[in-house]
Amino acid sequence: MADLLDITEVTRMTGLTARALRFYEARGLLQAVRDSSGRRQYGTAQLEALHRIMAMKRAGLTLAQIQSMTAGPRPDLHSIVAAQIQVLEAREREVAAARELLASILSRIERSEPIDVATFCSLIRQGENAMSQVKLDALASQYMSPEQNLAFREAVQALPADFDAEAHDKKWQALSARIKAALPLDPASPAAQAFLDEWDELAAPYIAACSAEALKGVSNMHEHIEEWDREVDAPFDAEVFRFHQAAQRARDAMHGPADR
Repeated sequence: MADLLDITEVTRMTGLTARALRFYEARGLLQAVRDSSGRRQYGTAQLEALHRIMAMKRAGLTLAQIQSMTAGPRPDLHSIVAAQIQVLEAREREVAAARELLASILSRIERSEPIDVATFCSLIRQGENAMSQVKLDALASQYMSPEQNLAFREAVQALPADFDAEAHDKKWQALSARIKAALPLDPASPAAQAFLDEWDELAAPYIAACSAEALKGVSNMHEHIEEWDREVDAPFDAEVFRFHQAAQRARDAMHGPADR
């Protein structure tokens, strides 16, 4: 017992709060030893685990990423850090493009040149895209492992050069609006199955570009769609997505599962 510190001693010596320690334990990242009265105590193994958590947090990893890393018998620091570097590099490219646009506009302002409508639209779009990307990054960190997040980013970059994501989203939004207007609808009905055909056609470019790892992450994120669909400007909401799932189950029941 001499090698164990109680929670008060740990907070005093590390600067962490008792609330933080309890939070990490509730998330399954840390497991304290309990004394006879049920009070939390921490030995070498627990403090080593706590050190890893704090080191990964300082390195910029999200809680979801830390949970993924510590889920196995021993964290594979090399692969996770390498994946994190690649994610940051992708963000750097996005920031560079935004900086180039802003620098161009600033230069025109300094030369007292008028800013045209198209430039203002680009500036507004850049701001909106940046906010959307921040929200999407937060979602990906919450529902995807670092490897799945990286695989999905690589899939997006692998889409054909002429792929117009904005036009594609508008088609999906239009389909979602038609589905919503038709609900409630029997998932096995011809109308529902026709909607499913249109949905599959829109999903095809992404499915073709995604690896199994990326698809697993996207699937997990959408299984929690009720938790986030009001926070992100997605082309479909939870009700429409659940209808799509029901229509797919109905098709599988009628014809057997397809190799999707």
